[in-house]
Amino acid sequence: MYTKIFNRQQALYATGRTKDINLRIGYLKKLHNWIKDNTWSIMAALRADLNKPPFEAQATEIGVVLDEIRYAISHIKSWSRPKYVMSNLKNFPSHGRIYPEPYGVALIISPWNYPFMLTLSPLISAIAAGNCAVIKPSRYAPDTAALIVKMCGEVFHPAHVTAVEGDREATGALLELPFDKIFFTGGTEVGRVVMEAAAKNLTPVTLELGGKSPCIVDQSADLKMAAKRIIWGKLINAGQTCVAPDYVLVHSSVKDKLVQEMKKAIGKQYGQDPTENFNYPKIINERHFNRLISLIEGENILHGGGANPGTLQIEPTIIDNPDLASPIMSEEIFGPILPVIPFSMPTEAVRIIKSKAKPLALYVFTARKAVEKYYLNNISFGGGCVNDTVVHLSVPKLPFGGVGHSGMGSCHGKAGFDAFTHYRSVLHKSRFVDIPLRYPPYTDWALKILQML
Repeated sequence: MYTKIFNRQQALYATGRTKDINLRIGYLKKLHNWIKDNTWSIMAALRADLNKPPFEAQATEIGVVLDEIRYAISHIKSWSRPKYVMSNLKNFPSHGRIYPEPYGVALIISPWNYPFMLTLSPLISAIAAGNCAVIKPSRYAPDTAALIVKMCGEVFHPAHVTAVEGDREATGALLELPFDKIFFTGGTEVGRVVMEAAAKNLTPVTLELGGKSPCIVDQSADLKMAAKRIIWGKLINAGQTCVAPDYVLVHSSVKDKLVQEMKKAIGKQYGQDPTENFNYPKIINERHFNRLISLIEGENILHGGGANPGTLQIEPTIIDNPDLASPIMSEEIFGPILPVIPFSMPTEAVRIIKSKAKPLALYVFTARKAVEKYYLNNISFGGGCVNDTVVHLSVPKLPFGGVGHSGMGSCHGKAGFDAFTHYRSVLHKSRFVDIPLRYPPYTDWALKILQML
């Protein structure tokens, strides 16, 4: 089955039709219109899979995708245009050109936490770059996966874009095929499996993974604003966000005040009992719910800690100064649990962060430029914000991607186009001038001239 789909995509790509810029723009416009026409169906699917409220679905999934489409449509022609490059004296007379070329047939494997946005965003880039694509949405978000299959069938020719549903075995079968590009978004462990499979076919891979993204709060920060934005970034999608603040490092002199402000922010945003709030998202399934509950056990809880197994909801929970070797500080939390750890000196905060794998995101709250500069210069991370959280993903001009264990390669906007593009370098030489210097027999004077160039 999957081989047949792959061969069909290859056959269409071989015709060169998907490279036509007008065709790319036409499909992206058609996709944009489909999303606009089916907004409420998308919201309903996200509500069924994750209990996402309509506002959150629009802000973090649908709206982001529409922005990506509009940005790509506006820039496809300039991105696809060959770039002139000046040559060097050794090759006079000549000039270079760099030709953007699509990889061919791409495989896009998407996760369950933002099942619409994290499927469509790389697809937009793949189409904009001129590729064919096979999409494998997550089975853990079945309503959204079914909607994506329906969408692809109504928007694209099946040989151009096909979405397939299935379990882990389906993903494994797809990974055995010699795709020209693989784009994977998900956890680090599965990312290793994807990369190992890609290596067998020497397939280039973009990995968008995760990790423990820290949030640093300096004593100069506006604590009320910091608390509001940290809690917002942590609790959208019930913390099931790859760039959510995973833990907070706060200067010991303002720790207690920050915790109080975060408690107030939780109450203001989600009420005194968030598990009774219809607009508070749920944990994706029972397995992840139980994993999160086990992380809380034995920790000093400053706020929350309750849960509703029937609705798979966990109260926003603040943990006080956990051991750095504890499970909650050893793995990505991916839920509404926020450890708070005090520090005295910036060097201490940097040391804690560097004791773990390079994070996907870093958030710094400070009013001092010198402090901001110190952290940005001394911590390696994928991307982030100063005095906010998460929102850097909403800017198409900013590349998004990890480093080290948090991923490789980037997406969004031009970076997404680049992820699905091979740049061919071609040197164009003159037919009218042929300098004899390079040809044998070699002479001493020729060597001297070459050394001067």
